[in-house]
Amino acid sequence: MTEQAAHVLIVDDNRVNRLLMTRSVELLGYRATVAENGRSAMEMLRERPFDLMLLDIEMPEMDGFEVLEAIKQDPSLHGLPVIVTSSVEGVNNIVRCIDLGAEDYLPKPVNPVLLKARLSSSLEKKRLRDEQKTLLKRFATSEVVQDLQESGFKLGGRRVHATILFCDIRGFTAISERQSPEDTIELLNMYYTLMFDAIEYRKGIVTLMIGDGLMVLFGAPQPLENPAASAVAAAQDMLAIIQQFNQEQAAAQRPEIRLGIGIATGEVVAGYAGTQQRATYTCIGDKVNLASRLESHTKQVSHPILIDEATHAAVCDNHACDLIGPVEFDGFSNPVPVFAVQTS
Repeated sequence: MTEQAAHVLIVDDNRVNRLLMTRSVELLGYRATVAENGRSAMEMLRERPFDLMLLDIEMPEMDGFEVLEAIKQDPSLHGLPVIVTSSVEGVNNIVRCIDLGAEDYLPKPVNPVLLKARLSSSLEKKRLRDEQKTLLKRFATSEVVQDLQESGFKLGGRRVHATILFCDIRGFTAISERQSPEDTIELLNMYYTLMFDAIEYRKGIVTLMIGDGLMVLFGAPQPLENPAASAVAAAQDMLAIIQQFNQEQAAAQRPEIRLGIGIATGEVVAGYAGTQQRATYTCIGDKVNLASRLESHTKQVSHPILIDEATHAAVCDNHACDLIGPVEFDGFSNPVPVFAVQTS
């Protein structure tokens, strides 16, 4: 968004005021759209995006205070700057507007010089906030971004019922030794693109990337009705995508890849770990370790997807699975029942 292209919504029940404010806004190089009351303004905001709102207070049907409250309750509108333009006097009213989220307050009649300064300042702040959101989305999933916007950043975690998926490329070291580093990076980037698409489609979030390995969380920070089912569906999607990808690789005489996937379900502690300067959204718990062990165990058996007993209980009605026996894993005192998800 540039200031010259900014779209301003003017909300005022007085026709003369709307005309005068529209002219002032357009003379400053902005686009202007008008609404004659708060209810109409809210309908417009939900239909199309605006860069800033100039809001009157005293209006029929829905006054300015009610509009500010509605915006405050709608997460999709939290980034909209609102400048109140009103003849309502009194410090308490001004404070109320600011408390409800207004960016600024201009008394009527609005001084053109002040209007120019306030519009420019508010739009610049919005531009910087939008850039921060864009940058954040490059390094975090949409679910984590939503959690940060709704709850804010705070180190620490909470107990949640979730499913953890570990995925790894089989024989990746051997593949990387047979080709140039540039080709290996290209292969990894394509692999990440394909896997992220499958994971995000099933509402999972990638919490860790190590080389060719991925750790994925289902059920946090946003809850899922059946995180185990989402994880198993994602695993099957990943295998199907890789199968198609390998056909293209074979046609181009490039290395094909195989996946090993381990999935475990249960209680974990999920949250932001690190420092105030650098942190990541992750989870810890026995189920995390178990999912990692299951993924590694796919190297020992002829099944690409291995799941634990809790995951099996959550998906057995819709997914055919085979019990491959209790398995002893490092770090677990008792043998663990392991199931293999049948793949086509």
